[in-house]
Amino acid sequence: MTTVITYGTFDLLHYGHINILRRAKAMGDYLIVAISTDEFNKIKNKEAYHSYENRKMILEAIRYVDEVIPEKTWGQKIDDVKKHDVDIFVMGDDWQGKFDFLKDYCEVVYLPRTIGISTSKIKDDLFKVQNG
Repeated sequence: MTTVITYGTFDLLHYGHINILRRAKAMGDYLIVAISTDEFNKIKNKEAYHSYENRKMILEAIRYVDEVIPEKTWGQKIDDVKKHDVDIFVMGDDWQGKFDFLKDYCEVVYLPRTIGISTSKIKDDLFKVQNG
């Protein structure tokens, strides 16, 4: 069995998220998605619209996702890869090179982002609508 893992906040779910989850799942048999907890988001100075529990519930309903785990710290990735016997670590290519240290433990793949959509873009567009 080939196990794949990816990380993210996965707030305001959109078709770009679905694309990366679909492509990550196609690389293996079992897809684990580690999502930032609300506490970790505070450390990163990020604020998600949906709570961790709601984001987890949404992701668990997606057919490509086999398991959702919490991301609590930047440094947990090596432990997650070992604990879950991960074969492939997948991230968007805007993180290119940032997780190459994991190559000692598993294959690292950076997938192209879906052009024209991001959670930041959605939030910016909503802010513009609200503020004229």
